[in-house]
Amino acid sequence: MKTHPSSDKDLETMGEAYRELLEGALRKARQGGSSLFHWLGGHGHDDPQHDIDQKGREVAELERYVRRDLADSARYRHETGRDLHDWLGFDVALIEQAFWNIFSDAADQTLLAVHEMRLQAEVSEYHTGEMVGLGTLACDKCNERLHFSAVARIPPCPRCGGTHFHRAVDGPPLA
Repeated sequence: MKTHPSSDKDLETMGEAYRELLEGALRKARQGGSSLFHWLGGHGHDDPQHDIDQKGREVAELERYVRRDLADSARYRHETGRDLHDWLGFDVALIEQAFWNIFSDAADQTLLAVHEMRLQAEVSEYHTGEMVGLGTLACDKCNERLHFSAVARIPPCPRCGGTHFHRAVDGPPLA
């Protein structure tokens, strides 16, 4: 994926769009059942063969990032039984409270969908240039940690230049 420098205005706009998509996912989860299942599964309008404009591609890409973040947080909670605070890898006080409330509510609803869908646990991959909502990522090459307290594009690793990351989680998993 090509990366391009983003202005503060672009990131602010993407952050607002990420939040709106998150709120939409939460509304769908509260409606229940198959709508969240399909939304999380990526059965939306982001068909690569579909001829959509640049803005449509950006929205589809952002939807993919939100789905990934929600599914990753739900898998973490399902596999470890730990609190979502532990998944973040840093103090929740660094996050705007309203955004945290929306994200954690959506993640709780996503956890229910994960149970319903009986998803198999798999490691989520994160790449330079993609958007991420919250949490701490570790570089797959050198394990350098990048902390995200707001929506941002994932930069190359500042230590080694690596471009592939995974969710960094401290502590041993619960038995």
